[in-house]
Amino acid sequence: MILRDIDKILIIRLSSLGDVLLSTPLLRSIKKENPQIQIDYIVGKESFDAVKLNKNISNVFAHVKNGDNSKIFDILIKRNYDLIIDLQNNNRSAGIVQSLSKPVAKFYKPNIKKFLLVNFKINLFKEIITIPERYAGVFKGIQLDENGLELFLPEDVKPQISNNEKIIGFCPGSKHFTKMWPQENFIELGNKLTAEGNKIILLGGTDDKNICEYISSKIPSAINLCRDNNLFQIAADMKACEYIVCNDSGLMHTACAVNVPVVAIFGSTVKEFGFFPYKSKNLVLENNSLTCRPCSHIGKKSCPQKHFNCMKELTPNLVYDSIQNFKNSL
Repeated sequence: MILRDIDKILIIRLSSLGDVLLSTPLLRSIKKENPQIQIDYIVGKESFDAVKLNKNISNVFAHVKNGDNSKIFDILIKRNYDLIIDLQNNNRSAGIVQSLSKPVAKFYKPNIKKFLLVNFKINLFKEIITIPERYAGVFKGIQLDENGLELFLPEDVKPQISNNEKIIGFCPGSKHFTKMWPQENFIELGNKLTAEGNKIILLGGTDDKNICEYISSKIPSAINLCRDNNLFQIAADMKACEYIVCNDSGLMHTACAVNVPVVAIFGSTVKEFGFFPYKSKNLVLENNSLTCRPCSHIGKKSCPQKHFNCMKELTPNLVYDSIQNFKNSL
């Protein structure tokens, strides 16, 4: 099957925010190869805004996990796709593929390599390949361009703070504890940066409210902009920042998607998994002296070794000094 001969494609990527944003270079490249093609996208409801306004997509469908999606499936069947690209490739996406009975190209995850690296520290990743590059490998003939991730915002959504000041954004949250730089480290770093005349803003979603409130209360003049899961507002506020300090999280990819430099602090995860900042100005900080990394490819609720040195040894002073060098390259 040749891409230029295809009229209609369905992309499946049900979770999560970062994974969905990492698929946007694939969408753009497909559209460049065949400008007439119609690309539909079925995405988890919680990540709907990540592709809601994407100019390369014709229709976006919100899938509800463990919910009634029968009406969506009826629409998808009637759309009569030429090809399905399954970037999820699990039981949930398999059910969608089976119901449509159309040719499918699947994204195959390097699960065995990840298992060996996490559990036995056997690294069979001969090279570090980004997730967008792996996505592009699902269909021969797709060539990615040199641009990064994309997130399209409504024109009426503006930053809540003036960018006349030197603003630095902190995104301290993550779904997993072992991917979170300790809050006391964010506080110490924030106070050092504030003493230089910078303004710190705290950004995040509903699950990040407590940590953002606490950190902002310990940094003089910091502004807590963490409210609800309003991706568009978070992204707009990021655009007012000189750079973002964050964990390996969906908001790291969000900052990349709106072309804001990121300082990303990696704990239990490593670059080999492919989820590092894609084609953006970035600094990734990680503790490469430990033999226990990685302990997970997605993160854990606690440190298996009880010391959490992957994050604790990345001290605020070390991160601060690294940021000074990074700023010179911007």
